[in-house]
Amino acid sequence: MNYKSTKLFPGILLLLFTGWFIFLAIAPFDRHDWALENILSVLFVGLLAVTANKFPLSKISYTCIFLFMLLHELGSHYTYARVPYDTWSINLFGFSFNEWVGWERNNFDRLVHFCYGLLLAYPIRELFIRIVEVKGFWGYFLPLDLTMSTSLVFELFEWGVVEIVAADLGQAYLGTQGDVWDAHKDMLLAAIGALIAMLITALVNWHYQKDFAKEWNDSLSVKRKRPLGEVAIEEMIGK
Repeated sequence: MNYKSTKLFPGILLLLFTGWFIFLAIAPFDRHDWALENILSVLFVGLLAVTANKFPLSKISYTCIFLFMLLHELGSHYTYARVPYDTWSINLFGFSFNEWVGWERNNFDRLVHFCYGLLLAYPIRELFIRIVEVKGFWGYFLPLDLTMSTSLVFELFEWGVVEIVAADLGQAYLGTQGDVWDAHKDMLLAAIGALIAMLITALVNWHYQKDFAKEWNDSLSVKRKRPLGEVAIEEMIGK
């Protein structure tokens, strides 16, 4: 593969995303909510842009991140609970998508949480493999684990923002739509999305990677037979 074309790819996606971002920044439903939704987004995209030359990700990872960010910007423009996908379905296809699948609420936020796991687990896996050099089982479990834990952290972050900074936004920012279990369902969907992504990745690697079984087994073998804790402390003191 031409490495130069790989380096150009994130720049092209950044230009496309910037256009999408500016378009949806015009007259959002709630400017305060839009600003809160995009604080982390701007920081995240900025980090990717700054590190693109020294630590470029794969085209697959950049594409996954790009697609997720497009969905997030759509949600921040309307506020997640008001994205009119059902109206679009009626206007374009002549039927209500919600009625067709039996939904009684706006589930755009649930879709994005699912896509958080589905689309971001692979880029997280790439970081683990290239930086920490994880192998075998841990190359699939740790991305799943980090996706789940960051989903939990984000739910806590949202709660903290509403409690401390933006109590006036309440439901508009949280998007619970009266469901007391909303945060739990969101985290579950993110976990399911990440699990699907890692299963697909594992199946592809199982098919094409010749030493897949050996690497998997080696990753689960005991590397240090002596326990840690007090034993490790004694060893360090003894040195």
